Amino acid sequence: MSGKGMLWLLWLFAGAAQALCPQWAPARAAEEIAHLRQQLRSWDGAYYDEGTTPIDDALYDSLQRRLQQWQRCFQPAAEADRPAWGRSGGTDHPVAHAGVKKLPDKLAVAYWMQGKERLWLQPKIDGVAVTLVYRLGKLAALISRGDGAQGQNWLGKAPYISALPQTIDDKRPLLVLQGELFLVVNDHQQSLHGGRNARAQVAGALMRQSPSPLLSQLGIFIWAWPDGPKTMEGRQAALKRLGFGVASAWTRPVSDEEDVARWRDRWFRSPLPFVTDGVVIHQDRRSAGKQWLPGRSEESAAWKYSPPIISSEVQSVVFPIGRTGKIAVVLNVAPVQLDDKTVRRVSLGSLSRWQALDIVPGDQVAIGLAGQGIPRFESVVWRVKQRERPVAPDPQRYHSLSCLNYSAGCRKQFLSRLSWISQKSVLDLPGIQRSTWQRLLQQPGFTHIFSWMSMSAERLSTLPGITPQRAQQIVHHFNLAQRQPLRRWIKALGVPLPEAALSALPDSSWAELLARDARAWQQLPGIGATLAEKITRWLQDKQVRELIAFIQQQQQQTAAAGPATQHPAILPSAAQPAINVPDADN
Repeated sequence: MSGKGMLWLLWLFAGAAQALCPQWAPARAAEEIAHLRQQLRSWDGAYYDEGTTPIDDALYDSLQRRLQQWQRCFQPAAEADRPAWGRSGGTDHPVAHAGVKKLPDKLAVAYWMQGKERLWLQPKIDGVAVTLVYRLGKLAALISRGDGAQGQNWLGKAPYISALPQTIDDKRPLLVLQGELFLVVNDHQQSLHGGRNARAQVAGALMRQSPSPLLSQLGIFIWAWPDGPKTMEGRQAALKRLGFGVASAWTRPVSDEEDVARWRDRWFRSPLPFVTDGVVIHQDRRSAGKQWLPGRSEESAAWKYSPPIISSEVQSVVFPIGRTGKIAVVLNVAPVQLDDKTVRRVSLGSLSRWQALDIVPGDQVAIGLAGQGIPRFESVVWRVKQRERPVAPDPQRYHSLSCLNYSAGCRKQFLSRLSWISQKSVLDLPGIQRSTWQRLLQQPGFTHIFSWMSMSAERLSTLPGITPQRAQQIVHHFNLAQRQPLRRWIKALGVPLPEAALSALPDSSWAELLARDARAWQQLPGIGATLAEKITRWLQDKQVRELIAFIQQQQQQTAAAGPATQHPAILPSAAQPAINVPDADN
C-alpha cells in the first residue's frame, strides 16, 4: 500500500476512534439524550425566534454532532436530530440544497481532488444559506435552507436587504440561485477577530417578526446557480451582470491541495469584507439541478478552519498535588483538535474553582488556546443529568511540611517533591524523572525524600525496569548531587525562602542556617516579619531536623570516600536531559 493510502486509513481509523460510545446503561443514555435535545431546542428558540445567541456557533455545532453520535450509539433506528429550524420550513426549494462534503485536513483535500479537473476555490462565508427564486425577472421567494428540501420564506424581509436585487435583467420563467446572506464588515481578519457570531446575528435579524436595522448591513454571496451557465467562469460573468458580483472577486482556480492550503491561509489572515469559517472547493461543471439531493453533494467540498474554541467531553477529573501541598485540578477530556494541537487535558486551576464550577465526568466544556498554545478552560457548555462527583483530596492534609516522609496517602505530593529535586536548578539529576522515582519507590526503605542518598547500585538493579548499568548511572548522579552547594540543598529540602533571599544567603553550613533567628532572616531581601517567623518555625520542625541530620551524615560519608569520578557507563549529559515535570505549585 502507498504512503498516502496508509495515511488515509489512519485518518479513517482516527475518526472512528473519536466516535466511541459512552459506557452508559440504556436508561441513562435515554435520559442524557433527552436532556441534551431539550437544551438544544431551547437554544434554537432563543436563536431563531428571539434573535439572541446564548451559545457560540461552533460550540452549538459540536453539541449537535455529539447528540447525533449518541443517537447512533443508543438509538440507531431513530431519525437523526436536527435543529428546530430545519423542521419549521413550509416552502419547497425548487432545487435542493445539496450542501458540501466536509474534509478534515489537507490529506483529505488531496484525495478528494484526485481525478477531478478544473477546480475552483471560494471562501466559506459564515452566514445564513438561502435560495433566491426569480420569476420573469422579479424576486418571488427568499427561502431559508431549512432541511435542504424545505425552508421558511423570508420574502417579506427582502426589501430591507439592499444587496438583494428585487428585479434582474433576466426574464426566464424560473431562475434559481443559492448563496449566503452575510454580515458586511470592514477589514475583518479571521485569525484575529474570529467568528464574531456573525451567522447568529444574521439569523436573528431574519427571524425577528419586525424588520431589524441589521438587514441593511447584509450582503449576498452566490455560490451556486443550478442549471445556469456550464462553467464557473461563465456563471461568475453572468452573475456579475445580474448584480451579484461579490463571488467573482473571491473565486480562484486551484490545481492541487497546496494551492488550496495557500489560499486558505491567506484568506484566514487577510482583511476581508465578511466573516469566514474555511474554504470551499467547487467542480467547474455541476450536475443538473433535478439531481441535487439534501446533504448529498460530491461536487463541492469544504475545508473549515479550526475553531478558536472547541467543546469536549470531560472523561475524568484528577487532582495533582504539588511539592508544597497545593492541590490543582486537571480535566482529562476526549481528544480534540484545536489549531495544530491535539488536546487531551486542560488545567482548571485551584480546588475552590473546580468546586464552584461543579464539573463532573460527562460534562461538556469549552477549551481555547492561551499564549504559547497552552490549552485553556473557557466555560461549561452543558452538564450531564446524572452527576457523579469525584472525591477530592482534603486540603487540610497537605501543606509545605506534609509528605516529607512517604505513605500511601502521600504518594502524589511525595513524587512532586522528588521530581522537583531532579530539576537542573535544584540538585540536577539528569534523566531521573517521575517514572524513575516511581520505580525507586518500590525499594524497601524508601521512607523519606532523601532516602535515595543511601541506595546502592546493587539494590537498585533488583527493581523491575532497571538494568545493572542503569542502576550504576543513577547512583553516580546521586553521588554527584551530594556535592552540590548548600543553596541547592536548601532548595531541595523545600525551605520557604524567596529566590532573592536564597541567592543572598551567606551561610555555608547547615549549622549556620539553623542558628539563624527571625531577626537574622529579616536581613535578607524579600523577607518580612511574618515570613521570617514562618521560616524559623519551618526549620524547627522535628522531621525537617531529622532530614537535615540525615543529609549531613550522608555527605560526610561521601566526602570521606574521596572525590567522585566519572563512571565509564555514564552517558554524556547531553544524552540525558533533565526532565521538568509539571508541578501543581507552578
